[in-house]
Amino acid sequence: MSAEAGQQHPLGIYYKIWTLLFVLSTMSYMVDYLDFQGYLRWTLIIVFMLLKAGFIVSIFMHVVWERMALVFTILGPPVVLLIFIGFMAVEANYVSGTRVDYLGHDPDAQPISIHDLHGGTEAAH
Repeated sequence: MSAEAGQQHPLGIYYKIWTLLFVLSTMSYMVDYLDFQGYLRWTLIIVFMLLKAGFIVSIFMHVVWERMALVFTILGPPVVLLIFIGFMAVEANYVSGTRVDYLGHDPDAQPISIHDLHGGTEAAH
């Protein structure tokens, strides 16, 4: 019987990661409970989300014990997609700024409500 076929991971690591996930989830909920706003809120939410996803994938899906080629095969495409999303976010910010520069910004502009879009009672008058 080879060592790889009967490989067992200690249960302690699973309990520790489960506890860490519980703590990270509690901290994630505290972001809403403490009413953080703006970039701080979204940065904290995304950091906690990525940490939890990383621990789940690495420990509970056993990626940490796999060969590096398999790790890159599994994690490579999502990382490339995240890079592309970052490029598109930068491009969207540039396009938004260019529109304001060339088309101007109406200082009297008012946000529309859902009723304006779907023909509610306020839009009918």
